[in-house]
Amino acid sequence: MNRFTLALLVLTIAGAAPAAAQSANNYPDRPVRLVIPFPAGSSTDVMGRIVAQKLGAKFGQQVVVENRPGASGSIGADLVAKAAPDGYTIGLITASTHGVSPVFNSKLPYDPIKDFKPLSMIGAAPYVLVIYAGLPVKSVKDLIDLAKAKPGTINYGSAGLASLAHLGTAQFADRVGIQIMHVPYRASSQSVIDIISGRLEMQIATLAPTMENIRNGKLRALATTGRRRVATLPDVPTMIEAGVPDYELVLWMAFVMPPQTPDAIVGKLNAAMTDILSAPDTKQTLAQQGFEPEPGPPANVTQRITDDIAKWKSLIAATGLKISDR
Repeated sequence: MNRFTLALLVLTIAGAAPAAAQSANNYPDRPVRLVIPFPAGSSTDVMGRIVAQKLGAKFGQQVVVENRPGASGSIGADLVAKAAPDGYTIGLITASTHGVSPVFNSKLPYDPIKDFKPLSMIGAAPYVLVIYAGLPVKSVKDLIDLAKAKPGTINYGSAGLASLAHLGTAQFADRVGIQIMHVPYRASSQSVIDIISGRLEMQIATLAPTMENIRNGKLRALATTGRRRVATLPDVPTMIEAGVPDYELVLWMAFVMPPQTPDAIVGKLNAAMTDILSAPDTKQTLAQQGFEPEPGPPANVTQRITDDIAKWKSLIAATGLKISDR
């Protein structure tokens, strides 16, 4: 490299920093696109729109939601990975798109770490272990004892192969040493109906669709799957409290951006997200959806992804679980 080329490179780098800072100062000066990789009306969509409205109000610019469902969320996620890194595309990712799919789908069109710039966690929602109300079981210990006494006779439902509920229940079974049978459904709401009727015995289910049936006694809640008890089910212990060591299963959501998005823009958005998620009204709104906000630095997103990938790889190693590419 001659002196002229070196000097030109130095000047280019020196000029880039002020330009990036100026860009961040004016950001956003037009509408921002939020890509949600699941259908309108889904829990992911509801959460994304709640935060999008607050983010738009904070910046005085519209945040336009674009639903791009399909292939377990990988279509929308890939769209974000390949979008222009100008700060005007944000993607909503989940434990499914970035924790499960990278482990069970060898044809995934993106790398969950390298192809995204982490922005902010949104929050996480635990699941709840529910059983058929007619089952002679009052606790997680009772359920384990029954399953050990009658191996292979207890059936559990989920929203499908490699769904979080499927994997989380398989992990639970492995952790406590029981044999239970998986019955996959197209939607967890369908399997919950069969638990109420007694066709299935149990399920690790999302909170929102099950709360009413728990309250009216049609389902019995044995434990929740987060680190802390759920405010709306204060008398229901966590799995850890119920005797399942270090067990956690949560549906987490986060925001990411295309790789190479300027750090200054990411920093500005992350600060705004921290303010939004820390506000009492946001906490209350998310709690109604069963979510606990998780404001924090972008690195927390990467940590969530790597932890989940390690967890599901460990499950495969322990159980030999095999699931065809979805």
